[in-house]
Order: sequence, then structure tokens, then C-alpha cells
Amino acid sequence: MAEDLVLDTAIRDWVLIPLSVVMVLIGVLRYFVSKLMRSDQVPDLKIVKEGQVIIRARNLRAAANFIPAKSFRARKHYYSNEENGLLHVPKGQAQNPQAQMFSDPNMAMDMMKKNLSMIIPQTLTFAWVNFFFSGFVAAKIPFPLTQRFRAMLQNGIDLSTVDVSYVSSRSWYFLNLFGLRGLFSLILGEDNATDDTQRMMQMGGFGFDPTRSLGAEKDSLDIVQHDWALPKFEQRAESVLKKLVQK
Repeated sequence: MAEDLVLDTAIRDWVLIPLSVVMVLIGVLRYFVSKLMRSDQVPDLKIVKEGQVIIRARNLRAAANFIPAKSFRARKHYYSNEENGLLHVPKGQAQNPQAQMFSDPNMAMDMMKKNLSMIIPQTLTFAWVNFFFSGFVAAKIPFPLTQRFRAMLQNGIDLSTVDVSYVSSRSWYFLNLFGLRGLFSLILGEDNATDDTQRMMQMGGFGFDPTRSLGAEKDSLDIVQHDWALPKFEQRAESVLKKLVQK
């Protein structure tokens, strides 16, 4: 049976609160350092144009049933015809995003700066937490949990008799690392450079591939079935009015 522990208030004052405050301050500091290291790049006109084409094609798919069939077919042909459609990319013109990144030294340098601005602070912070706060039971979650959460919440504590709702200091570090996204959005705004989850996902990628997005949007537009909603509007309005009158 799991044992109930009485947490010392000194752990709250010298472990839980300092660790949370340090994580917030490091996130804010990393945001401003990332802004200083970020180089001002002129956006590629071709990529911006292709992005706007994708947005317009999505709007056409979303509002396809509110324009006549003839107008929809004309717009669909304008976007996805095989000769000069905006969404059609010839086979020989497809670009490799990896080759594009390595051909542009500024893009590779910016990617390296972003990765270093995440890896170095988090490595030093984890070493600090592991050295000074290892082995502490820092907090308790106020609701019961299953045994599957033990490895996530009690990292660094090898006691199977402790209830799963207790959180170790090392696990509290990871919870702050991935759980402060909402707080940083309030402090720094939505577009901030402290989203470690998104940053880790981007480390495995090599940039935006507009060719793939154009092809995917073309396929989505080709399978749209047009069903004009306006000719049926009078019947739908009549049925609604009849229901209101009957009530």
C-alpha cells in the first residue's frame, strides 16, 4: 500500500518555488537572447506567393457550395489545371528542402542558433537541478493517478511504496519545461521563441517544403464535390418559418 508523506514547508520554499521561478526567468532570458541572435531575413517572394495561393485555395474549398457550379469549375480549373494551374508543380521543378537549407548559409546558421539557444540553457538547467535538488519529493497532485504515471512524475525516486500523486523535483523540472507554454504566451505574446515542444519537433526537419503543400492542396481541391446551397435556401427558410409558426 502506498505511503502518505508529510512534505516539509522548507521543500516548498527552497525547492519548489525557486525551481519554478528559475524556469520562468530562464525562459524569458532565452526569448530575448533568441531575439538578439536572430538575423533579419528578407522573405522569399516565391514562398510568400505560394503560401497565399494555398490560403486562397483553402478558402475556395471552404466556400465551394456558396458559389454557382460554373464559377466553382472555373476557379478549380484556374488553380489545378495541368498546364498553368497555380497549384500544379511540374515534376522537374520540385525542390528538396534539405538541399535548399544547405545552399543557403544564413538558413543553416539561423537553425543552428535556434537549436543552441534551446540545448545549452536546458542542459545547464538540468545539470543544476540534478546536482542540487535530486531526490526531493517536491509536490503532491491533489487527485489520484494510476501506476502508469509513476515513471513520469517520480523520476529520480526509486521508492515503489510512495503514492503516484507525489512529484519529484526532477519531474517537476520537466513539467515546467513543457508546461509553461501558456504562461510564456501571456508574458511574451503568442509568437515567442520559448516553445520547447515545437522547437524539438523542428529540430528533425529541414525547412518548409512548398511543393508538397501545393500538391496536397491540389489533391484536396480535386476531390471536392460541389453542391450549391443557395437554390435550396428558400425551401430551408420556409421549413424553419413553418416550425416557428407551429410553436
